[in-house]
Amino acid sequence: MPTIKYKPTTPARRNMTVPSFDEITKFSPEKSLIVTKKKHAGRNNLGRITVRHHGGGNKVKYRIIDFKRTDATANTVIGVEYDPNRSAYIALLQNEQGDKSYIIAPVGLTNGDVVYSGAEADIKPGNTLPIANIPVGTFVHNIELYPGKGAQLVRSAGAAAQLISKDNGDMAQVRLPSGEVRLIRLDCKATIGQVGNIEHDTVKIGKAGKTRHMGIRPTVRGSVMNPCDHPHGGGEGKSPIGRPSPVTPWGKPALGYKTRNKKARTNKFIVKRRNDR
Repeated sequence: MPTIKYKPTTPARRNMTVPSFDEITKFSPEKSLIVTKKKHAGRNNLGRITVRHHGGGNKVKYRIIDFKRTDATANTVIGVEYDPNRSAYIALLQNEQGDKSYIIAPVGLTNGDVVYSGAEADIKPGNTLPIANIPVGTFVHNIELYPGKGAQLVRSAGAAAQLISKDNGDMAQVRLPSGEVRLIRLDCKATIGQVGNIEHDTVKIGKAGKTRHMGIRPTVRGSVMNPCDHPHGGGEGKSPIGRPSPVTPWGKPALGYKTRNKKARTNKFIVKRRNDR
C-alpha cells in the first residue's frame, strides 16, 4: 500500500503523506455492527484525568470486531473497510446464513475470498486455527492468551508474530513483533498471516490540526512550566532540567524506567524479553 505525497502548496502540505487506501473496497460501515462510542477525554469513572493530552477529536462509531472467531462455516469477504478506531483495516464477512461480522484484515485478503475458523482450516491468510494445528515457522496474528477469550496480541497494522516451536506439553513458543518470546497454550487460537495496512507507520501527519482531529491535545514541555507544576520547571530563561535525568511530572524516571511488576504472575510465560541480547 503506497502513500500519497502532496505538492508543497502550503507549509502543512510540504511534509504531509496519506494512505492511498488501495485495499479499501467498501466505504461505509455495516450499520448492524456499529455502536456509539462515548468520549472520555482521558478521564476515569471518577472524572479525574488519568491519561493526559486526550480530548476533542472527530465523532466516530465503534465497529464490533469478532476476535473470537467461533463460526466454523465458510465466511466470504464482501468488503474491506477503514476503521477509525485502529491502525489496521477491517474486513466484512458474510456466512452462508447471511450473518455478517468484522475481522482484522490480513495482507492479501480481498473481496470474494473465503475464510474458515477451526482445527481443519487450511493454512492461508485469514483462517483461524488452534496453535496446535499451525505448522512451526508460520506467521500469525490475532493471538489469544486464554482459550475462548478472544484475540489480544498482535492486532495493529503490519504486525506479525512467528510460531517458533511447540513443547512436549501444552505450550508453544511464539516470537512477538517486539522480539519477545512468549509461551502460549496450544489450545489458544491464532489467525494466519500478517495484519494489513503495512505502511501505516510511514504516514506523516504533517500538521497540528490533524492530531486534533484524532483526539490528541497539545503536549507542553515541563521545562517551560513553573516549579509547582513540574520538576523540570523554574529558572531564569532557558535553564536545564536541574537533575541527572528527565522525570515525569510526578518525579518518576522518564527514560528506560521499568514499570512491570517483577513478581507478575505471567512472568513465567516470558522465555526471552524484548530487550535481551
